Parts: sequence; C-alpha cells; structure tokens
Amino acid sequence: MKINPSRFAAAAAALLLGFGFGQVSAQTTLTMSSWVGPTHLLTRDVLGGWAAAVEKATQGRVKLQMLPKHPSAAPGTFDSVRDGLVDVSYVTASYTPARHPLPLLAELPGAGATAEINSVAFSRIHWKYLHAANEYKGVKLLGVFTHGPGQMFTVKKPINTVADLAGMKIRSGGGISEASAKALGASPLVKPAPESYELLSSGVADGTFFPSESIRSFNLEKVVKYATYFPGGFYSSSFGFFMNEEKWNKLSKQDQDAIVSVSGEALARMAGKAWDAADKIGLEALKAAGATVSEASPAFVADVRARTAPLVQEWINSANAKGIDGAKVVAEFHDELKKVAAGN
Repeated sequence: MKINPSRFAAAAAALLLGFGFGQVSAQTTLTMSSWVGPTHLLTRDVLGGWAAAVEKATQGRVKLQMLPKHPSAAPGTFDSVRDGLVDVSYVTASYTPARHPLPLLAELPGAGATAEINSVAFSRIHWKYLHAANEYKGVKLLGVFTHGPGQMFTVKKPINTVADLAGMKIRSGGGISEASAKALGASPLVKPAPESYELLSSGVADGTFFPSESIRSFNLEKVVKYATYFPGGFYSSSFGFFMNEEKWNKLSKQDQDAIVSVSGEALARMAGKAWDAADKIGLEALKAAGATVSEASPAFVADVRARTAPLVQEWINSANAKGIDGAKVVAEFHDELKKVAAGN
C-alpha cells in the first residue's frame, strides 16, 4: 500500500487538533521583584494579586515569575525596570522625589482616611492631570496607589506636641515624610523601610514615621513603645507600579488591553484594600505588645497642619512649573477624596 505524504500530514494534523495540541498559543513569562520580603503585602498581595489578575485576564497567555532577589537597592527600582533587570516592580516616590515630584501630591498632610480612599482618589487625579508630565518616562506605568495613613512611632517617649519632636532622630522614607519631620523640628534619617528595625533597636533612630502595617511587617512591635495617631494620618507615601517598556511593546494589543483592564484604578483599589487590612493587623500587634497608643489632640493636629502648610504650596509651585494648575489639582484631589469616601 502506497501512502500519500500530503494526506498523511493532513491526517496527523487533524489528529493533533482533536487532542487539542494545535490550540496551544504563545505564552509570555515576565519577571517581577520586590524590595520588601515575600510576606509583605506589596509582594504577596499587590504584585502577587496583580499577577494572578493578569494571568486570568489574558487567559494564561501572560504569566509572571517572582525573582528570588530584587536586583537593586529600593531607590534604584525604576532604573532596574527601565534597564530590563526585572520586568515589573514598583517604587515609592518618597525614594525618588527629585525624579517624581508630582506623585508627592498624595503624600501631603490631610489626604485620605484610608489607603483605599487615598489610592483611588490619587489614581483618578494622576491619570487626569499628572500623567501627561511624563515623570515615568522610560517605563510603562500601570498604576499608582498609596500606603495607609502615616503615623508617629517612637521608642523612648510619647509624642504629644510638636515640642516633643525637637531634635529627635526620626527614620523617614524621604519625600513629604522627610520634609514634615524637618518642619516639625525633628532630624530625619532617610532610610529604606526594611532597615527600620535595626535603626530603632540599635538606638540610631528614636522613632519612625510609618503606616500601621509596617509595625508587623518589620517586627517593630518588639521595639516601638509609643504611637501617636492622627485622624487620617499626617502624611502618606505614593507608589508607582510599572513594567519594562520594551517588554510591554512586545505584547499583543489583546494582551495589553487585558493587562490595562486589571491595572489603573483597579490596581489602586486592590492595593488600598490590602494595605487597610494590613494596617489593622499592625495596630493590633502594637497593642498586644503593650505599646502606649494615643490619639493626637486637636491642638497638636492643628499645629502640625500649620507647620506643614508650606509643603502644600511647594507642591503647587512644582506643579505650576510643569504646566499644571497646582492649586486646582490640590482642590480637586480633596474633592475626589470625599467622593471616594462616599462610595463614588
């Protein structure tokens, strides 16, 4: 019996299709990394949650793989992604304030009462007004969000007035947190968050400005003895979440659209909710450890607001210099905070 090669090939192809082998589509694996530990919410919930959402949205065509080690110091993350050392990561604008001054809007005193409120409102304002300034040039920005309300945590004495902060060495992430420390008479030590335990336990720092989440994330309940809480916090930190531009451009339009659908405001809300949940855990850990937790008095709050008011004007000036109506954006940001808080 003589076999026709072309018919044999056609039959084989039909058989493979029958078993589903012919339906295999190209798959892209992107790397991601985090400068905090694997159990921190930024790693587990934000990067991990977004990665799961991307895989689902792209029907498995795009997957993400976590690198075992972040390729740079935290402030160098932007460059690491831009230069292709890792495909996806994030950085707080506090670590790169000269490069990313506009995101400091969300760090100013008097922002959202929760991370979710602040993150969603900031996301809306960023994409409407700030993104056009192109401060994330060189990477594909996918979303912005904030951490929870920033509070005051100290080791040796409570902080009940601005005078109590005079000369204290306060660990800060930089940005508005650092500027606020200076405005309140403290001496800021600008160091990445993962170094906080060593700074506090060794006595190099007297305290730190952080969201409540950081107490548990960095084991600070073992060293922090006093906490002063401001309604809605007295500062925040804003984050940019981005992808290597070359890798983004190589994705199909279908997959780009799918990734966009789970980024932007969806990413901001997811990150905000995760941070709010972690803030509750951090506060509970602090109380369980026997720390003294107090609410800032109305007089203390008013004094802090008055002394940090120039920071708002400085941000307005920096926005104006980039062709953005800074005063209008600040006002609209606060309007947006109210809308999000009301469920809109």
